[in-house]
Amino acid sequence: MLQTSFRSIWRPGRVLMRRFGSSINPYVIVSEEVREAVHHGRPVVALESTIYTHGFPRPDNTALATHLESVVRANGGIPATIGVLGGIARVGLSAEELIELTISAGKPTTMKVSRRDLPYILGSGYKRLNGGTTIAGTMVLAKLAGIDVFATGGLGGVHRGGESSMDISADLTELGRTQMAVIAGGCKSFLDIPRTLEYLETQGVTVGTFADGRDGKVDFPAFWTRDSGIPSPLTVKDEEAAHIIGAQKGLPLGSGVFLASPIPAEYSIAKSKMDAIITQAIHDAESSGSTGSDNTPFVLNRIHQVTNGESAKANRALVEANVARGTRVAVRLAGLDKAAFSINRTHEASARDRANTCRPGSSPPAAFPQPENPPAVIRGKTLSSDATDVIVAGSLAIDLSCDYVPTNTPAASHQPQPHTSNPASVRQSLGGVGQNIATALHYLKTSVRLCSSVADDIAGSTALRMLADRGLQTSGMQKLTTGFRTAQYIAINDAHKNLVLAMADMKILEDTHGDFDTLWKPQVEACTPKWLVIDANWDPAVLRKWIEVARNTGAKVAYEPVSVMKSRRIFPAKHAGLTTVPNNSISLATPNALELASMHEAATVARLFEREDWWHTIDSLGMPSSGSRDKLVSLTSGALVDQGVPQQSIRLLPFIPSILTTLGQQGVLMTQMLRPGDNRLTSPTSAPYILSRSTDGSDFIGGVYMRLFPPVERVQNDDIVSVNGVGDTFLGVMIAGLVKEKPKDLEELVNLAQKGSVMTLKSDEAVSPQISMLYSAL
Repeated sequence: MLQTSFRSIWRPGRVLMRRFGSSINPYVIVSEEVREAVHHGRPVVALESTIYTHGFPRPDNTALATHLESVVRANGGIPATIGVLGGIARVGLSAEELIELTISAGKPTTMKVSRRDLPYILGSGYKRLNGGTTIAGTMVLAKLAGIDVFATGGLGGVHRGGESSMDISADLTELGRTQMAVIAGGCKSFLDIPRTLEYLETQGVTVGTFADGRDGKVDFPAFWTRDSGIPSPLTVKDEEAAHIIGAQKGLPLGSGVFLASPIPAEYSIAKSKMDAIITQAIHDAESSGSTGSDNTPFVLNRIHQVTNGESAKANRALVEANVARGTRVAVRLAGLDKAAFSINRTHEASARDRANTCRPGSSPPAAFPQPENPPAVIRGKTLSSDATDVIVAGSLAIDLSCDYVPTNTPAASHQPQPHTSNPASVRQSLGGVGQNIATALHYLKTSVRLCSSVADDIAGSTALRMLADRGLQTSGMQKLTTGFRTAQYIAINDAHKNLVLAMADMKILEDTHGDFDTLWKPQVEACTPKWLVIDANWDPAVLRKWIEVARNTGAKVAYEPVSVMKSRRIFPAKHAGLTTVPNNSISLATPNALELASMHEAATVARLFEREDWWHTIDSLGMPSSGSRDKLVSLTSGALVDQGVPQQSIRLLPFIPSILTTLGQQGVLMTQMLRPGDNRLTSPTSAPYILSRSTDGSDFIGGVYMRLFPPVERVQNDDIVSVNGVGDTFLGVMIAGLVKEKPKDLEELVNLAQKGSVMTLKSDEAVSPQISMLYSAL
């Protein structure tokens, strides 16, 4: 019970991140550093970004942004600057993203983002707007990421005359409904401070001011000046702050804590002087007609002008001091968190000791109880041992898609011409079969970890950053330093976006034999996934290792064949590697027709169809001895039977009991071995798709189900943007449905997976983010 209390009250952030996996949702990306810090209870400090987009001018805003992050790190914390880039909210901006956001300051497409603006700017992602988050907007996103402490410049408040205009900052209502500690320099003194404090009291917000070395009661600070003439509701010492926040988090309160941090004495502007300046600035704002959201920026700019920049220097000093103080508080709070956990474990141990003492013949525990699910340590890296639903082991690559653009003449061919240069539209993106599948799962809110390799080169660094930006876990990534190149894939498409030729450099995945046992095997064992998805880019020996570790951990294996040549890699020599039902090594495969034929040929060459266990399984399927061509034609088509597609699927079923063959405009052929007792064997609606029923009393084989699903949509050539990633999206959607607590049947998922493929077909992304709309159907 104490353990449950700790997890639900002291660390709600951890629970939240476990629930959503490596990212919160398709609209919010949390950086890997912030995710890991929150997960391990390290001190994280949220930083807003409106101060950069709508406060300090360029290039001062860029310098301040990087400096404040340095202040957090220098005081022992992890900075999490929050903003919106390209229509996506980001918690923990990278250095490049900080620069990108700050240089967008002043542009019409750069918004000031409060709570009310989040649905618009994130819901209009196609507009790719940037935005600086206010205190309210930052609190919403920081809380989603599990962050407890937020440090910034000054709090919004009730404007003068607010009793009539109702001009009240959303910062105040956010503090009333979001459980977070905000540390800032009080309110700007052109606001109505008494009414601001009254409003915060009504909202149930705990408000205090740091004593800052002073004794007795202190004033609530007024941003540029330490004294406002208004007494602070509470006075707080530095060492008390973390305890106050901890107590507030331990109570069932939905409101926050606001701790005012006075400006350093040497930068404080005298109250009398500041009052006169503010009176003039407010008068000028009224004369100019600046009201609402335009009022504060106008007043701030006017104060800056009247003080000859003195207010800006004070502003910078205040923000820096607040961030340093906020980080120190976050560090103390993290220490309290760890102490609470330690006390909790001690109580549990004592309770067990007492229980053991009460039982006759019992003996005390041999050692202090260890934490549940201890993390594994690999190459100095701490790996999360949290359960992960899916591990995807496959390629991560930089993709180049070259679409042929024919000349605008009636006789122009839609095919590029060989042996010469062709006009084309070239796009670069993050790709690789494994990465595409992992991204599809991530968009569908499935806990997933990608295991792959990159080189220590520009392409590798870019790929890792893009992966983290997307919100995917990177702890399964290996960076190789010498003699390797990051995988790259180049697709040459015709004018209709159909693949003509592809060139792939995936050699990096074929040279990782020595790293499997020390890097990836412990990760699978620690994560205990339900499914392991492997693609055929690996060396055959490594593929067998992936299959073996899946067998040992109880994970089901899905196989993506990748290409005609590579699809053969899963089939070893006679009597090696693959096993048949009921101990089959692979549960699901998604080849296209050419890959299926190649897999069948490889299995034939390896003499797998001569094995006794294969014959025993085939005999149990109950296939008629007189042949089944007519039945196969009725279930599929004469053309597919002539190609041998259904026959090849059936012959491979003993090794792979579920095969989904993607056929482009012909749809998807599902061939599945049913277990005895499967409802479809007796259901009238399924009867047309039952190819055979077992009659030999097998405990594991009930029959064969075969069904050709037509395409859910016939996409016109003009609507096709890229075929890259279509098959990967299909498999990703299928696995997302299969890992649910109540998994859907394959036939329920096929059309959903086809819908996802169509979305990707119409998208310039390797996996369309729109597939997130399928989540509710899963």
